[in-house]
Amino acid sequence: MKHTPSDKKNPVSGTEGHLTSLTASDGHSFKAWETGSAESPFAVIVVQEIFGLTTHIRNVCNDFAAEGFHVLAPAVFDRVKPDVILEYTQSGVTEGLELRSQIPSEKTLADIAACAKALRDSGHKKVGIIGFCWGGLLAWLTATRTHDVDAAVSWYGGSIGNHVETAPHCPVELHFGGEDSSIPHTEIQKIRDARPEVEEYVYDDAGHGFGCPERPSFNRDARDLAWSRSVDFLKTNLARD
Repeated sequence: MKHTPSDKKNPVSGTEGHLTSLTASDGHSFKAWETGSAESPFAVIVVQEIFGLTTHIRNVCNDFAAEGFHVLAPAVFDRVKPDVILEYTQSGVTEGLELRSQIPSEKTLADIAACAKALRDSGHKKVGIIGFCWGGLLAWLTATRTHDVDAAVSWYGGSIGNHVETAPHCPVELHFGGEDSSIPHTEIQKIRDARPEVEEYVYDDAGHGFGCPERPSFNRDARDLAWSRSVDFLKTNLARD
């Protein structure tokens, strides 16, 4: 039976995982939230939104651990400021966007690569990635610019339509909210036209951030369906040969 993902009314304790330290190929040391273990049958990297390693993101990691995943979630803001956890407010959005603007994509991809290496070094032959919002774009860029992962999932990743010139190197699944004003239907169609091999789902009544219980846009039905699809997709593509 599939694990039911956490929500505000029934949260998973943030203490089920722990912070660990990793080092990227350029020598940058950063923290990552780790759940599950080397004995878990699957491995996945969870990439944050612009709000840092929030309780929501840590709960997502714990939910994946309950599904049999060894999980690492890099604190990508450590590149400019350590221990960032922002509120899901307009001021949080403003600060998150400012921090994001200071980090070149290739630096964040290096942190993701370090997570992939750590998971492989622990014994996992295949590694997946899932990202939310900004992390959704980073999951796409990881799939198209690197060979670090074997499957990628993006939830409401913005600006993917600006990066469709390169085909993904692994299976990819995308999830969008049909009422997401920040990702117009024209962009979703652009992705579909350019990359028909990519699995794409649109949730008609869902807005941006529909998977986060801490946001006003939280849509339980859309979240639960997207979660089920994401877990099934990752397990299918990360199954051991």
